[in-house]
Amino acid sequence: MEHKQPDEDILQKVLRNHKASMKSKYECLFEGIPTHHNRTLLNNIYTQLYIIEGESEGVNEEHEVLQVQNMFQGCNKGIPVNYSDIFSPLPEQNLEEEHERNGLEERKFKTVLTKGIAGIGKTVSVQKFVLDWAEGKANQDVDFMFMIPFRELNLIKDDQYSLHGLLCVFHPELKGLDPKGYDVCKIMFILDGLDESRISLNITASSQSKTISDVTKNSSVDVLMTNIIKGELLPSALIWITSRPAAASQIPSRYVSRVTEIQGFNDPQKEEYFKKRISDPDQASRVFSQIKKAKTLYIMCHIPIFCWISSIVIQQILEQDTCGEIPTTLTEMYIHFMLIQTKTKNLKYHVKDDERDLKKREKEMILKIAELAFKQLIKGNILFYVEDLRECGIDVTEASVYSGVCTEIFKEESVLYQKKVFCFVHLSFQEFFAAVFGFHACVEREAEVVKMFQSRSKSNGGFVDQFMMSAIDKALTSRTGHLDLFLRFLYGISRESNWKLLYHIVPPKCRISEDFEDTIQRVRQKHPKNVSPERWINFLHCFIEMKDNSFQREVQTLLNAKRKLTGWDCTRIAYSLQMSEEVLDEFDPKKYKTSDEGRRRLIPVVRNCRKALLANFKLTKQHCEIVVSALQSANSVLTELDLSYNDIQDSGVKQLCECLKNPHCKLETLRLVMCNLTKKTCEYVASALQSPNSGLKELDLSQNDLEDSGVRLLSGGLKSSDCQLEILRLSGCLVSEEGCASLASALSSNPSHLRELDLSYNHPRESGMKLLGAKVDDPSYKLDTVNFNYGGVYTMKAGVRKYACELSVDLNTVNTELVLSENNRKVTYVWEEEKQQSYPDHPERFQCPQLLCRESLSGRCYWEAEWSGRRAGIAVAYKGTTRKFECGSVEFGSNEHSWGLFGYNYKKKYSVNHKHKKTFIPAPRSCSNRVGVYLDWPAGMLSFYSVLSDGSTLSHLHTVQCRFTEPLYAGIFVYDASLSLCHL
Repeated sequence: MEHKQPDEDILQKVLRNHKASMKSKYECLFEGIPTHHNRTLLNNIYTQLYIIEGESEGVNEEHEVLQVQNMFQGCNKGIPVNYSDIFSPLPEQNLEEEHERNGLEERKFKTVLTKGIAGIGKTVSVQKFVLDWAEGKANQDVDFMFMIPFRELNLIKDDQYSLHGLLCVFHPELKGLDPKGYDVCKIMFILDGLDESRISLNITASSQSKTISDVTKNSSVDVLMTNIIKGELLPSALIWITSRPAAASQIPSRYVSRVTEIQGFNDPQKEEYFKKRISDPDQASRVFSQIKKAKTLYIMCHIPIFCWISSIVIQQILEQDTCGEIPTTLTEMYIHFMLIQTKTKNLKYHVKDDERDLKKREKEMILKIAELAFKQLIKGNILFYVEDLRECGIDVTEASVYSGVCTEIFKEESVLYQKKVFCFVHLSFQEFFAAVFGFHACVEREAEVVKMFQSRSKSNGGFVDQFMMSAIDKALTSRTGHLDLFLRFLYGISRESNWKLLYHIVPPKCRISEDFEDTIQRVRQKHPKNVSPERWINFLHCFIEMKDNSFQREVQTLLNAKRKLTGWDCTRIAYSLQMSEEVLDEFDPKKYKTSDEGRRRLIPVVRNCRKALLANFKLTKQHCEIVVSALQSANSVLTELDLSYNDIQDSGVKQLCECLKNPHCKLETLRLVMCNLTKKTCEYVASALQSPNSGLKELDLSQNDLEDSGVRLLSGGLKSSDCQLEILRLSGCLVSEEGCASLASALSSNPSHLRELDLSYNHPRESGMKLLGAKVDDPSYKLDTVNFNYGGVYTMKAGVRKYACELSVDLNTVNTELVLSENNRKVTYVWEEEKQQSYPDHPERFQCPQLLCRESLSGRCYWEAEWSGRRAGIAVAYKGTTRKFECGSVEFGSNEHSWGLFGYNYKKKYSVNHKHKKTFIPAPRSCSNRVGVYLDWPAGMLSFYSVLSDGSTLSHLHTVQCRFTEPLYAGIFVYDASLSLCHL
């Protein structure tokens, strides 16, 4: 049958009407209660949001509001995307890779999934996108844009529609359209709020899902949506899906061409929002300056909804009293907002009742809403229906009056809106009202509510104590942090000044304040185990909400403490230093007396320091991401970073180099000594050096096997006129005369910056030294120092074996229980008295079974030894280390003058000993009894390795960092064992 083309005149009329309808629908933005006063033109107030290609790592794993604090202290990792270009490909240089990954051939992405936390601006962004199209400003190649919010689909989820019929419900102007018109038009579906969906999308189980391709065929709403997303219905249509992060996984990646994430306002955008929203420039400036004074509130204003709340509250306070006290905590801000909304409601509905009756009804209404918030928070629901409200005794008509707090989502004139759906203005408001209900339950001693929150570990305290401590336990053990803000609000409300603001809702009781004070005292002493740092940080926010200065005083005490700090102590210190208005000049976690885990908890302090010394820190991927986020933060102050002796690898350097291209990055000095890097790193570094945003002045890549090929790549960056590097260290990087030639060529292209070059422990030969030496002598070059020390062919070995040294036993130090053999390279312990040696007396002889070697070690040295038997050790010590028992501890590692690695054959493990402290290390799989020692005396690094059974691979065991004050000597200890020095 021949398909008849739709009537062109009718089609054009429908297209015009559709655009006009969409313009009318989305040109205004209602904030809170929908009155004429709150009717704002979207174009007047819209502020560009920060949208990135891809998404932040771990975005689904913690409370959404806390994600914002991490995000904008801040890890804007992706490529920025403009909202109007959401379907457009990346810039031309990135297209080939992107198309290869997604199998795209067209010039636009077909399906875009945009993630973002609640209130971050997803819906407003799509509204602005539609408005720009309707006004002819963007995306004019699209004929129809169909906005379909999932929350509205929920109301008809059990009904049957054809796709054309469903679209006519949402867009009545389509009723005159011949369904064949969809085939000749370019169509875009905008499916907003996937996280709010209560329909069953059967996208993954393709064998069971019903396939529909006819726009006139009736089916259930879930089947229609499934077939749109899978591309069965109108396969050429573009699709834009928005969702909170946790729900986005419902869409398999094979159906998504592009993922973006809305990260809210960056710092300049925050200020722009307030200038747009508040018409008076002076008042806008005053409001914004007040917000900047409270660091927590300023961070939260990355979420547009927080900007809106803050602007309303602070404006109101300043209008009433220019000297009025401005809220400085979240709890204060939310209480004031609620009170303002109550007043607005009374004015709107001309309430003139007796004040006592009015207060009574307000109390009843707020407590009912609070009960709804609490019960639905426990269930994990954010959308509520009429039946949910009725369960809490809420009259639906009265709930509409409270639309500034409990928003009535839908209007009532359309058939689609015969049902009503409710939600809070923002997720945080649900948690605030839930906290109000929890607090009221404590005051009124409502046992049923406490039972809902009862934890396994029962409190010995009273009623208030039981509820508050149970709330802490549940919040601290939550994997997702869904109760974090609830807990902060609960403790914030318990502060007496906040409680008094709510006196008409929660009237004071005679002993209740004392009960809360008793509980707070117990909270200060609470130290549960196995709690993530994120949950602990939120716990500290509770003290801020209570304005409890004891927390800050305790932190100052901890900073001056001489005792060993616990993990909890370190978490408190880290949080305090991060939030401090004073920037830390130098951050060195090793200065704190604590465990390795405690020091790792301190790492977030890099967000508020100028110099971070994180060498030899066993950094994980998670810790590296914290450092990366600090470098990219809009408030970044970090200028010097030492990550040496960490297993960063090329992948870690790639992240760091992306930071160097970021305009927020202030880094000038970067040290990456012995970080297991290859020539691939040089490619990333070269790219960063060519960026006009990079201000890097000093770079240390020493002791990484970069080779000449890597140096050639690196030189590509050094040639750039944008490269500002002044100091480059490539000591021990397998560089020959070929690498020197590459460096000389780079200097010829860019002679104005590099002044110091370290090529020690390489093999430049005479030709390489001559090439670079000529640059030093030439006054047109800035280069004034090139270090060629310790060069030679021996340095061209990979890894630490290039630093191999020959050792010989100092016979004057050998204990009499030790027998030497094999040219004095093998040491054996003998316990039988008749076999013990009659060495001549000497003041340097040890009284326990150990010895020192002759060679003084003060550079870079490496040696290996092989042992067998019960217990043996390989060590380094100062010449004056203790020899006699009467003078103190003699065994290597038992005093402050020696460091030792000990092997225990019967325990299958090692220990690194120093000053009586033993750090136990399990033996690696496939290990032999051969161990290696690497000493970098100038850097203060002593590393121990296990040589694996293949004889060539080294497995790192442990690194000691110390400031050595005099030359060291190799030592050997054996007990019921033997040990041999190996030839290398």
